[in-house]
Amino acid sequence: MLASMLAVGAQVATESSSNRDLWRLAYGGATTLTILAYSRSHESEADYIGIRYAAKAGYDPRAAISFWKKMAAANPQAGGTAGKVNSWISTHPSNAQRIADLQAAMPAVLPLYEAAKPRFQ
Repeated sequence: MLASMLAVGAQVATESSSNRDLWRLAYGGATTLTILAYSRSHESEADYIGIRYAAKAGYDPRAAISFWKKMAAANPQAGGTAGKVNSWISTHPSNAQRIADLQAAMPAVLPLYEAAKPRFQ
């Protein structure tokens, strides 16, 4: 909502400017790049919440790591130079970042899985 309000303000402020299109382009680029970081953060948070729910339901959360390794293998270019360049304009974390984040979360979620296993076996 804040980004939308800023967009309207920028449009009104630059309406009579001779560089109107340049200002709009700069605003659009800056806004998009700022919002994309939040999008990646939300995706990472969703991954963590997902493995917590899975662990509490008796599913092995390590399967998420296996899944993202398979996704990375299916798209080898995502791990190369092109993937690194595109990561800052991506709406999602890279496969490598997701794997690293999931591995880091395992100490917190594996006890939930171990506690849930007896209920679901």
